[in-house]
Parts: sequence; C-alpha cells; structure tokens
Amino acid sequence: MTIILIIFSAAVSLVCGYFLYGRWLGTKLFSLNAMFVVPSIEFRDEHDFVPTPTPIVFGHHFTSIAGTGPIVGPALAIMWGWGPALIWVILGSIFIGGMHDMAVLVVSLRNRGMTIGEIAGRLLNPRVRLLFLVLLLFALWVVLAIFGWVIADVFVQFPEAILPDFFQIPI
Repeated sequence: MTIILIIFSAAVSLVCGYFLYGRWLGTKLFSLNAMFVVPSIEFRDEHDFVPTPTPIVFGHHFTSIAGTGPIVGPALAIMWGWGPALIWVILGSIFIGGMHDMAVLVVSLRNRGMTIGEIAGRLLNPRVRLLFLVLLLFALWVVLAIFGWVIADVFVQFPEAILPDFFQIPI
C-alpha cells in the first residue's frame, strides 16, 4: 500500500466522519436547529461572549481534539506499529473525540454557554459543582500522568527517539 493511498483513505475517512457522522449526530441524537441563537450572540458583552468567525472556532476545537494526537500518536506508532496507531487515530478522532466534543458543545450551548461544572451546580446543587470541578482536576492530572507515562515508556524502549522529540519542542 502506498503512502498516498493511506493518506487519501485517512482523509476520506475523516471527511466522511465529519459530514456523515456529524450530520447524523446533529439531526438524530442532538436534534440541532439552525434557528437557535447561540450564547455569543444572545449574551454578547465583548468580553466573555463574543461572536467568532467559523474558521477560528474550528481551529480552537480542532486543536482541542487533536491536542493529544501529536503527543501520543507517534508514541503509539513506535510501540504498536503505524497500522494500529493510524486506525486508532482515525477511528478515535471520529467516534470518540468528535462525538465527545460535539456533545460538550451542544450541552454548553443549550445551557447559556455554561461550563460543565456550572451546569452540574445549577442542575443539582453548588456542592456538586465544586465536587465536579475537583473530579475534572483529578481527571486532568490522570491524563497528564498517562501522557508522561507513555512518552517515558517510549523513551525507555527506544532511546533513539529522544533527540528527534527534543528538537520538535520549539515547533
């Protein structure tokens, strides 16, 4: 299989996932309505709520979902081989990351742009808000620990990967 075919197949998978699966999620699961007024327009204050061009919003959310990819993706490719890592990155981006990000955005949009902690506090009680935020902090620590563990494991198993990774840091 040539690299061009692999890149083309991955790109087609991501585009189909975006348009087909994304449209299905929007219509069937979340019942999105194009007439809905988003919080950045409804509560515009030029500080917290500012309407932003679509490419900027796309960029922010793309980096959110792809943030772990450049770190863990090559590490998984070194440990598992490029085939399983590529499948994980493509399918994980579509069915896990994309679905998660879309769900969080929809929940936030339907709750006046609130964060998940604020929503939990409003729906249940203020103590739940604090508990949820603490749990999110611990979850973030776990994610960071896993990043560190995966990268450390790669460096131990493949010391020749240290120097190329070191030189990519400024990028």
